[in-house]
Amino acid sequence: MLVVEVLAVGLLAGDAAAGIGPLPDAWLLTLGVLVGAGILSTEASLGVERVRQKSDDASPHIDLSSVWAFAAAALLPGVLAAGVAVVIYAHLYARVWSRSDVPPHRALFSTATVVLAVQAAGFVTDLVPADELFHTLAGLGAVVLALLAYAAVNMVLVVAVIVLSGPNRDFATFVQTLCRVDEAVLEFATLSMGALAAGAMAALGPLYALLVLPPLIVLHRTVLVRQLEEEASVDGKTGLLNSAAWHNRAGRALRRAEREGGHATALVLDLDHFKLINDRYGHLVGDQVLAAVADAVRAEVREGDVVGRFGGEEFVVLLPGVVGEDGRTAAHAVAERIRKRIDTMRVDVPGGPGPVVVSHLTVSIGGATFPRDGSDLSRLLEVADTAMYAAKRAGRNTVRMGLHAVPDGAMLPRPTPYRRT
Repeated sequence: MLVVEVLAVGLLAGDAAAGIGPLPDAWLLTLGVLVGAGILSTEASLGVERVRQKSDDASPHIDLSSVWAFAAAALLPGVLAAGVAVVIYAHLYARVWSRSDVPPHRALFSTATVVLAVQAAGFVTDLVPADELFHTLAGLGAVVLALLAYAAVNMVLVVAVIVLSGPNRDFATFVQTLCRVDEAVLEFATLSMGALAAGAMAALGPLYALLVLPPLIVLHRTVLVRQLEEEASVDGKTGLLNSAAWHNRAGRALRRAEREGGHATALVLDLDHFKLINDRYGHLVGDQVLAAVADAVRAEVREGDVVGRFGGEEFVVLLPGVVGEDGRTAAHAVAERIRKRIDTMRVDVPGGPGPVVVSHLTVSIGGATFPRDGSDLSRLLEVADTAMYAAKRAGRNTVRMGLHAVPDGAMLPRPTPYRRT
């Protein structure tokens, strides 16, 4: 973080020492409009931020200030464009970040990354004469390249710090974090609005930037709704779907399998003797174990499979479209892979008087296949749950599948709806 901040200050100092050079027409009005629009958009977002903080204080602030920072990079010399970014982000910290307990050093780092991104975008746009930037094909190419340069610098630096401050400091984690689709799409949408704002200001006049404010506010609210929907469907400890969201998505997948005449398998997984981990190490360590198990389950299923947490130490998976005569053989192989992966896991939990290493984890898994074991989701879960208890009785750390795992005369539970809380 310190290296990035020193680099940003050094580049600004170098630009200032070299001189600003010829200023564009109406540069002072352009600078004032961009700063004012950035401040207005932050003020307009305060209501959205209050809703976000009431719902979940841990969710990140939705920052769309790149609209104005990119427009400044396209229209103003480097030092002035960086000044616009600094003022906007200083106001953002005073009005939003400081109230969300964002440490000053993080705000300073974020501002430094934006300054470097502005410098990179400005370098690209300077390759084309100002009067051609928004009027020729070469100018369009320069704007697109500047947009990519801005996004690359900003996203790479931010993701690098996120990964370096986390437990998995490897290149694979960096690439996975960098390629999160939703964040990348939002960043490019924001920068595209900045390019449109800059084009309107260059062709029609600086005040036309104000027309970007209404769609920007709508975009901010739309992103908040999406964020709240995701938070409402995700289990906070594991990142998996919660019970209600899992039932919703699994039900849709099962109905699709029924329409297509396909198969699907429901797996119910229960960690063996998990209470002993909580009793010995505490619930914080137990939460880390649950998160590690969730990662292990996700790693052994396909992207389209539906994975959720029912509560406590119980997980559930729906495997739609499994191949085979009735899908049971393939589903059993998936369950075995999950069981073996968890059996060999080691969970390193730092903190306390010393690091805690939790190993020798085991899981009991029960499964039920559609349509052989049940014609709807509730029935499948009943059979899978009873099969899971049959796996417990068989000595744990094993897999039992289908109605043949249910003892004769056993009563299957029929909760409505079947949900663990």
